[in-house]
Amino acid sequence: MPASDTAIPEKLQRDLDYLMECLAEMFNGLGESQIAACLPKSGSVTPSEDCKFVRAWSIAFQLLSMAEENFAVQTRRGVETSQGLVAEPGLWGRVLEKLNRGGVPQEEIADLLGQIRVEPVLTAHPTEAKRASVLRHLRELYLLLVKRENTVWTPLEREEIREEIVAMLERLWRTGEIHLEKPQVLNELATIIYHLREIFPQVIPILDKRICHAWREAGLTRPLSPLTDRLPRVSFSTWVGGDRDGHPLVTPEVTAATLRELRLNALLLIHGQLTTLGSRLSISRLLLPPPPELSRRLQVLAAPTGALGAEALRRNPEEPWRQLVNLMKAKLPVDVTGQEETLCGDSGSRYCRAAELEEDLRLLRDTLVATGATRLALADVVPVLRSVEVFGFHLASLDIRQNSAFHDKAVEQLMSAAGVEQHGFSQWREPERLAFLNRELASPRPFLLPDAQPGREAQSVIGCYRVLAAQIQSYGPESLGALIVSMTRSVSDLLVVYLLAREAGLMVTTEQGLACLLPVVPLFETIEDLDQSARILEEFLGHPMTRRTQARLCGVHPVQQVMVGYSDSNKDGGIMASLWGLYRAQEAMLAVARRQGVRLRFFHGRGGTISRGAGPTSRFLRGLPEGSASGDLRLTEQGEVISQKYSNPLNAAYHLELLLAGTAGVSIPQRGGPGPGHPLEPVMDRLAQRSRLAYQQLLGSEGFVTFFRQATPIDIIESSSIGSRPARRTAQPSLGDLRAIPWVFSWSQARYFLSGWYGIGFALEELMIEDAATFGELVRNCQSWTVLHYIISNAATSVASANVAIMRSYAGLVHDEAIREPIFTAISEEYLRTVSMLEEIYGGSLAERRAAVHSSLARREDALKVLHERQIALLHQWRQDAGRHDTAMSGGLLFRLLETVNAIAAGLGTTG
Repeated sequence: MPASDTAIPEKLQRDLDYLMECLAEMFNGLGESQIAACLPKSGSVTPSEDCKFVRAWSIAFQLLSMAEENFAVQTRRGVETSQGLVAEPGLWGRVLEKLNRGGVPQEEIADLLGQIRVEPVLTAHPTEAKRASVLRHLRELYLLLVKRENTVWTPLEREEIREEIVAMLERLWRTGEIHLEKPQVLNELATIIYHLREIFPQVIPILDKRICHAWREAGLTRPLSPLTDRLPRVSFSTWVGGDRDGHPLVTPEVTAATLRELRLNALLLIHGQLTTLGSRLSISRLLLPPPPELSRRLQVLAAPTGALGAEALRRNPEEPWRQLVNLMKAKLPVDVTGQEETLCGDSGSRYCRAAELEEDLRLLRDTLVATGATRLALADVVPVLRSVEVFGFHLASLDIRQNSAFHDKAVEQLMSAAGVEQHGFSQWREPERLAFLNRELASPRPFLLPDAQPGREAQSVIGCYRVLAAQIQSYGPESLGALIVSMTRSVSDLLVVYLLAREAGLMVTTEQGLACLLPVVPLFETIEDLDQSARILEEFLGHPMTRRTQARLCGVHPVQQVMVGYSDSNKDGGIMASLWGLYRAQEAMLAVARRQGVRLRFFHGRGGTISRGAGPTSRFLRGLPEGSASGDLRLTEQGEVISQKYSNPLNAAYHLELLLAGTAGVSIPQRGGPGPGHPLEPVMDRLAQRSRLAYQQLLGSEGFVTFFRQATPIDIIESSSIGSRPARRTAQPSLGDLRAIPWVFSWSQARYFLSGWYGIGFALEELMIEDAATFGELVRNCQSWTVLHYIISNAATSVASANVAIMRSYAGLVHDEAIREPIFTAISEEYLRTVSMLEEIYGGSLAERRAAVHSSLARREDALKVLHERQIALLHQWRQDAGRHDTAMSGGLLFRLLETVNAIAAGLGTTG
């Protein structure tokens, strides 16, 4: 990268120089000396307009991010080596040491650890600007970078590694980064499955070993072992193939295909692990006599499996533990003998559900322990058992999400098809809707005859639900998550789902009446919906259908999942109103749940940028209301975040440990009821309201939509083929219809990062002027009050990412001066005001107080400025070219613009 005033750590600089040398070597070898000369590094020349530098710089930024990731991993390892596991904040060593010092009994800690559960939900929102092929190449390149650090290599071997790196860089250069066509849903699923099958199974044993090691290092004397204790559990879910909110390509057939692919890949993962396990358990009965229960189980398993079972017993006749593993493989409902792996099996000779395999693995483990081979049980069997417990026969559970308005249309079509005289259900007042729904839900009678065709929306929902009902009937509910209702604005929006489930056979009759086979989950997204969330939840939890459903799904300890959305609330009201509104809504819903005797499980819909809920994991968890985590965390990991956090096992283990240890750290100390609220909460209410007012005044400015569409590359983002899902929920050209992802993506490309900071300066300055004493109290509490610290630090990061000079250049694309000048003046003045107020809080320059954030951006800034200039020039051409839609994608302006989008996203490390 170009030289800057910010010092770069020596190892990072060394790795970066090495990678840039390899990149230049690759270009020189291809005869592209001009590109090699203008790579963003010290001593480079200014790129010419005709130079293919944009894509080269995109690769260079990715190499910088790779070097930074490796530097972070190696730095953490160095700290752990010299100072132990307790040295790294947010991880198990620090958390367990704090609990031990706090006087929590060891038995209680061990018991509570077994209740900790974290569930990342992997989604394919259109925020991943890199193609899957590029991600795979980058993964191999990272492994080569790590490989060269080994000091045992000879000079020849080191040269061979360099040749491999240069070859991989050429492969990357020759792989098109731009999606020429929108990816299909199952293409996006393949990327998710790659992480679920190739990365996360390697991570689970790392997590188990680290918590056991940290337990000992924290001075806890009671042994902790996966042989005898329940360890914190991670599980996975996905939305790919299930999220149909504004996504017409997610059909019932796509959902069915998704469930098949997930099941097939889970079984192939297990098959491979059992194959390895069998090769290791070469224990002779002559040296270690097997217990009787092992011999009995061999006979029981072999009997119904026919020739496969006989073959499993015939092989390795003197190795009974290996025979048992071979029988487990024979009972897996997957056929790997043909040219293609396929699902198979019947309930008699094959396992149907993962719990059956888990029982046999536990028997395998216990018989080894009983005969004294405890070390082998721990080293060989436990990792496979833990993997099956995590991934089951489904790899990840699939959530189903749809918009409440879509459900209303489906009900209207059902009513029309059934000849119901009343019409316009979506326009009814809430009491009328509830009366109708309650009458209908008291009866098991469906609206439709079996072959009826009620309309597009109704057929889509019912077709999907029938796929889910068939999945449950065949394999049980483990492969399915929840029925999530986006834009939940009333309790009737949730009860509608029960009505649609009744229509599709997704109900079961209990002694008390109908109950749903899957949980129904509200998603509160806008600030108004968050304000109403507690009232809606109270009505929903008290409804007889909800109570019956919870009793069937949860037994005597009811749990209700609630999803809270960070993206739309931020787009709606700005960062302070959004984050504080989420905090207040969770507080209110927790109070409702306590009154109803229900445990809430919050599902946090966080995106990849601060404007969509991202932020440091530990700080995020500490900033939740007391009791919100309750030892059970569910959150989305979206788009590019998946590759940034989870593409390399050690980095993936670090981020998952942050989630697990962080959840334990905020849950275990909160064993009692909620404490009193913070005395500054009313002040935060005021700040949220005033910042929202400033933000919404900007969005309501005359000509703001024109400014947004001309001062950002939103038209290019809408024309891209990054994700399978459309950028808008419907075809309406309004801001309200635009998804939060392209909204944030476009503002970040133009370096505004608007919804990540706008309004905070206005609110804070007003408080300082009108009530200096209260402002001073706020400043004094900024570090100690975790939610305030989280909000302020996130705003400070967004401000650091913004750049007024670059904003001004993009504003120059707005044709009408009467629109451009007042709006840009308001933005630039609020930016300066926000910086000034944040520096009041931090007590000095943000660049000095938050040096890590600023130094990372400084390494990229000079190169980014060149790319922004290039994008602005191309945008000017694109918008002047009346015939741009006839331009061939491969050589036209759009393709070149999309390259700048990719390169800037790579430089900033974020899209939407």
